[in-house]
Amino acid sequence: MLGINYFTTFIGLIEVLIVLLPMLLGVAFMTIIERKQLAAHQRRIGPTDVGIYGVLQPFADALKLILKETVIPSQANKVLFYLSPVVTLIFSLLGWGIIPFGQGLVISDFSMGILYTLTLSSLGVYGILFSGWSANSKYAFLGSLRSSAAMISYELVLSSAILIIIILTGSFNFTKIIEHQQSVWFIIPLLPVFIFYFISILAETSRTPFDLQEAESELVAGFFTEHSSVPFVFFFLAEYSSIVLFSSITAILFLGGYNLPEIFINNSIINLQAIVLGLKTCIFCFMFVLFRATLPRLRYDALIELCWIYLLPFAIALLIFIPSLFLAFDITPY
Repeated sequence: MLGINYFTTFIGLIEVLIVLLPMLLGVAFMTIIERKQLAAHQRRIGPTDVGIYGVLQPFADALKLILKETVIPSQANKVLFYLSPVVTLIFSLLGWGIIPFGQGLVISDFSMGILYTLTLSSLGVYGILFSGWSANSKYAFLGSLRSSAAMISYELVLSSAILIIIILTGSFNFTKIIEHQQSVWFIIPLLPVFIFYFISILAETSRTPFDLQEAESELVAGFFTEHSSVPFVFFFLAEYSSIVLFSSITAILFLGGYNLPEIFINNSIINLQAIVLGLKTCIFCFMFVLFRATLPRLRYDALIELCWIYLLPFAIALLIFIPSLFLAFDITPY
């Protein structure tokens, strides 16, 4: 029995590595994709020297950062200073454990997958708070406070959008949500929901125009101003891992995940299912960079006002209106 337990644990570790290693490579290449896309928007070339068309630039950047000296402020809380980037990265990586890459291709097909994802998203605030507080720096502390306020505000809007999908499907499981979209993707009937959902995940991942906690014109670099070398790499990986993760979740919630309409593809081919999910994820990753290239940064008060005065009442109205439609027409969605 002990040998069987060891073997099961070993197989579980192999499954985790099979998911995490390609995902970390994807995060690395997401940085070069962003730099190339921003260069195209600004009529520049972007990185070209390291590797063919600059594709090895992320590895050169990682090597440069790892070889730098780690500088710690003299008044910093050293335990929290090192713990905060680790906590932020771990919470951003744990979300991949329940993402279905194909039929049966998931580490854990958790029945409460959406609650698990929202919990991890909320707990990620602690890493940012710890980083600003432990550094004993005005800029870092202001950045962490801004980040916490923005995340708490937009958690409500994000949760309201996801709750509408839960009402439609009657499930918290990502695989069940994908199966409910075999006839029509949710982005078609729920386009207004998708719009305020995507605005909220831009704020959730601290991307332009909601990157006030990292506003270099005001706060140098925000909550990780005092972090360098490997701790900075952890924050960097956590940010881009969250972008790719939320892009995957968006593809699952609104574009049918790994499924395509049967007229285009045979959904029983598992290898193609993972490719389909990857392509849909790339669409939303492109949209993240597109918004960064085209939109200016909002003022802090405008960010909070947009959430509490405009988006949240609209989200609550849709949350009441859509179930009322089902009740009025005696429709059972599941």
